[in-house]
Amino acid sequence: MGNTSKEKPVTMRSSLTMVGTLWAFLSLVTAVTSSTSYFLPYWLFGSQLGKPVSFSTFRRCNYPVRGEGHSLIMVEECGRYASFNAIPSLAWQMCTVVTGAGCALLLLVALAAVLGCCMEELISRMMGRCMGAAQFVGGLLISSGCALYPLGWNSPEIMQTCGNVSNQFQLGTCRLGWAYYCAGGGAAAAMLICTWLSCFAGRNPKPVILVESIMRNTNSYAMELDHCLKP
Repeated sequence: MGNTSKEKPVTMRSSLTMVGTLWAFLSLVTAVTSSTSYFLPYWLFGSQLGKPVSFSTFRRCNYPVRGEGHSLIMVEECGRYASFNAIPSLAWQMCTVVTGAGCALLLLVALAAVLGCCMEELISRMMGRCMGAAQFVGGLLISSGCALYPLGWNSPEIMQTCGNVSNQFQLGTCRLGWAYYCAGGGAAAAMLICTWLSCFAGRNPKPVILVESIMRNTNSYAMELDHCLKP
């Protein structure tokens, strides 16, 4: 008679608890929200020459150029500044670096968290807490960038867009855009919610699993050694 035993289906095991799965999902949402807002030029809205103008830290939509007869005309397109030094103010240059570093950190943690949903023994309880600490730092960097942003409102380029009455922490005729709030909200969620959930995200390594892993590796090495020693 043939072998009627059925092989057990291979199931994908997670290294995260139920709370950890929620943490991974929120980590991905906050990272994508903050990073997308960072790249979109909708942090600040104003107008110039009768045309709407918007800014982020390193990008701008609609800008004036010299036309025929040395008159100013508005080019209606979005793009980044030609160089880092072309960013209107030192505060915005610092904001670009700090916020970008925070977004990169949140994305890195979110990627590791998502992988933890699919791979066993990837994220332990201690590793989850360390990743939560990294999320706190990333959120703090983005929050610092948002705090630095108003310091650049007194630059000539921004003042031309805001009715020539803007100053540090004074918008004049401009208004803050939705991308600014999304970046700050994503950073706050990462710092407060994700950092707290990360404390309960990883599974504690079980002694039985550790012993089985050690024995499995030992047997594998013994078989390889035995194969090498055979003539």
